[in-house]
Amino acid sequence: MLTTGTACELQICLNKHTYKPENCQRHLRQLYMCCLKLYEETNDMGESTACPLPRVVKRWIKDHPE
Repeated sequence: MLTTGTACELQICLNKHTYKPENCQRHLRQLYMCCLKLYEETNDMGESTACPLPRVVKRWIKDHPE
């Protein structure tokens, strides 16, 4: 799951780059991969205030290949 360190790193990056998420792709990818794992383990029924809807997570990962 998303660790406090990962969440803090994302927040620091977003603050540093004036909330331009394109400058924080590595951290965003970690978040979305964590969310994807949550949804895979719960058959898309998992709940988290940090994760968008499952279809949004899957679309983001598809649109942002490594």
